[in-house]
Amino acid sequence: MYLARTPQIVRALLPGFVWRMPGTEKVLYLTFDDGPIPEVTPWVLDTLAFHDARATFFCIGRNVEANGPIVERIINEGHTLGNHTWDHERGRATSTFSYLKSTLRCQALFTSSLFRPPYGSVTVAQYRALRKRYRIVLWDVLSGDFDTTLDGVACAQNVIKGAHPGSIVVFHDSLKAEGRLRYALPRTLEHFGRLGYRFKALPNKP
Repeated sequence: MYLARTPQIVRALLPGFVWRMPGTEKVLYLTFDDGPIPEVTPWVLDTLAFHDARATFFCIGRNVEANGPIVERIINEGHTLGNHTWDHERGRATSTFSYLKSTLRCQALFTSSLFRPPYGSVTVAQYRALRKRYRIVLWDVLSGDFDTTLDGVACAQNVIKGAHPGSIVVFHDSLKAEGRLRYALPRTLEHFGRLGYRFKALPNKP
């Protein structure tokens, strides 16, 4: 069970996470979880480049290690990287020691101040340890492209209906999401582009 748009009351009750970016400018912050992989991420980069869009990629460490040239392309084209653990561990199902070890193993491959817990799952102890080193980024809009019960049309509509200035939007550059992503991403960029929006990467602050 998940909500395509995170309720304001949830964001208010958990202010230590980054849910959206401040301001009223027409800017969206597209994010991509679980890559990079050669089957999907280069297409995402091509699509973003066509629309002069920048984004943030929350990368799994083992995928970074296996796909160095794609990581270099992400950086060279003006996008930012975020840590998504080494192997996509679910925080509440993993000991704090193992979870932090996985995070540090991923961090050893690239430098980032951004962290997104896989599944949005993190314990209080993990959160307290991670916030000393990272800005922990969640979202206010889920495309739902990971949901095999949806089609690409529904994923595009989740974003089009839910996103507003400053929204952090989640897509996935993964094989599981690929079919829905290939429909929803171009239509998201086209729709908000027509409305005068720009697409920025989340700032990677030291």
